[in-house]
This record gives sequence, structure tokens and C-alpha cells, in this order.
Amino acid sequence: MLTHTISKAISLVTILLALQAFYNTSKAQNCGCSSELCCSQFGFCGNTSDYCGVGCQQGPCFAPPPANGVTVSEVVTQDFFNGIISQAASSCAGNSFYSRGAFLEALDSYSRFGRVGSTDDSRREIAAFFAHVTHETGHFCYIEEIDGAAKDYCDENATQYPCNPNKGYYGRGPIQLSWNFNYGPAGTAIGFDGLNAPETVGTDPVISFKTALWYWTNRVQPVLSQGFGATIRAINGALECDGANTATVQARVRYYTDYCRQLGVDPGNNLTC
Repeated sequence: MLTHTISKAISLVTILLALQAFYNTSKAQNCGCSSELCCSQFGFCGNTSDYCGVGCQQGPCFAPPPANGVTVSEVVTQDFFNGIISQAASSCAGNSFYSRGAFLEALDSYSRFGRVGSTDDSRREIAAFFAHVTHETGHFCYIEEIDGAAKDYCDENATQYPCNPNKGYYGRGPIQLSWNFNYGPAGTAIGFDGLNAPETVGTDPVISFKTALWYWTNRVQPVLSQGFGATIRAINGALECDGANTATVQARVRYYTDYCRQLGVDPGNNLTC
């Protein structure tokens, strides 16, 4: 688990650097865009898919594809959820924290999760989400990163999301949310103080699942059509893909293919990265 969360942290640094490069090409900051420009999910103005696509806040945003008729709660049954969490040791903190009920309550705020494309696409997305969650949390065993409080997850270059020096932004929740540049916008989107109360992700199970779904819909869902391997790259590509750690890639793939089998769907192509 520690290796997984350290890998996540480094992967997120890579994401931040890419976002900073993206910011440098922006025409304006913090919205206030002219009428022909979109305000991106990060608060910058432009007219390409980076600005007008996923997360677009205002302006001529691209319309998302229509949601299908899949009911996620009918796919993520209690038996399916129990099949994951029952593999965690009885001593795991996550046993009394994570639940299908908390997941479904969080899902009310993310109506497009598992509902884009065909029915098979939906089942593959659900399988992929729970494959990564299983890997990150050890079958819902861990709520917080092992020894996370001893690490510095404050990126002072992310000035839009200034760190509280008395808080730690280490991995928490199903996706192990890390770094101030994720806690800040996640908190704004979800409705909690991500920068001044990041511990909420480790104490409120519904908010915890919401952070995982927030990260997923903003960072991972846009690449789902490229196959499961692309989702690995979106989550932890810097340390796992391109031969960096084939063992962890294969572990994620094993969870994914197993969950696809349970949900009765072909896993598709491009499983590795």
C-alpha cells in the first residue's frame, strides 16, 4: 500500500506539471472569459476541448454524450461489494468505514458514472473503478496512507490551492487522494474544506467516496474509450507504465478482468500500459 500511494504521489506531480504547462498557454485566468470562450474546470479561458470539454464551468461548453439507462446500483450489488471488502483482514480500519451504502449515496452527485456509452461500456467502467480502488486500498482495508502523515504533500507551486502548514495532504479514501492541488478543487466541487480540513476524507465515508468519484470523472473517465491500460496511465502511469512496474500493472489488470467476469462483460482491448 505504501508503494502504491508513493507512486500515486509521484504520478500526481506529473499531472500537476502538465497542468502548469497547460495554464501557461491560457488566454486568461480564473474565468471572467469573453462570451466566445469557455471557462475550464481549472478556471482558465479557451475554446478547445481542454477548456470546453470535461469540467467546463461556463461559456459554450461542449455537450456531454447522453447518459444511458444503466442503474449502477443494480450492477454494484451487495454481493459484488462484499466480494471485495470481505477479502480485507478483520483488523482493517476500512471494514467499519467503507460500505456500499456510502458509495451509492456519493454516487447521487455523479450521475454520469457508469452511465456513458453502451451497457457493456458501463460495466467495464464499473469494473475498472473497483479494480483500481481494490488495488489502492487493499480490498478496502486502508483509509489513509501508511505513514502518510510523515510525508510532505504540499506543492507550493500550486498557488491557487495554498497549503495549510498544520494539515497533511497525504493519501486518503478509495483512490487515496493526495496533494493540495487535488484536495483544494475536490473540496470546492464536493462541498468541504479540502485545504483546511483534508482529514474529512478519512472520517466521512460519503465524502471519501465522493473524492474518488470526483477524481475518476475528471481524470480517468475521459480516457475510458482507450482501454483499461489508459486508466492505469491516468492514475499512476509515471511509475507503472512503459515497463516501469509491470507487476503492479498486471495486478490491476487481474482485478479488472476478474470484475469484468463477475459483471458478465468482455474486458476489451489495450489492457496494459
